[in-house]
Amino acid sequence: MKRYPETTVSAVIFNPQEKILLCKSHKWGNKYVIPGGHIELGEKMEESLKREILEETGLNIYDIKLIGLKESIFSDTFHEKKHFIFIDYKCKTDSSNVVLNNEAEEYEWADMQQIENYDLGGFTKELLMLLRDKNKTENCVEIFYNY
Repeated sequence: MKRYPETTVSAVIFNPQEKILLCKSHKWGNKYVIPGGHIELGEKMEESLKREILEETGLNIYDIKLIGLKESIFSDTFHEKKHFIFIDYKCKTDSSNVVLNNEAEEYEWADMQQIENYDLGGFTKELLMLLRDKNKTENCVEIFYNY
């Protein structure tokens, strides 16, 4: 086990039809989550986000806005006991053609008004409902603890 938190970035990606990308992942108990991954040493957060999203989904993203920070310490919703710092963004893509790598098994473009109908993993439901229901302004950041 690492002796320090792992810092990750993830994205709520909106396609041209204003639907968001959900990926079903074995790492999150075969539940739907938003895509993302680890920040590499020497890599800026937004560079890391663009790289991870391209690797995991084949999508290029833009109009990137910070929307949330979360801390997860040894959560039972992840397949390993880890301490994470999650940095969440919302962004856009011009494509709906997703090419998954081995980190997810399925994907779905979901209507934000229907997110309760998905089996969402970890903190994903809370983040998406907050984003939808509070109609968050572009510069507002939510901080979640203990997920």
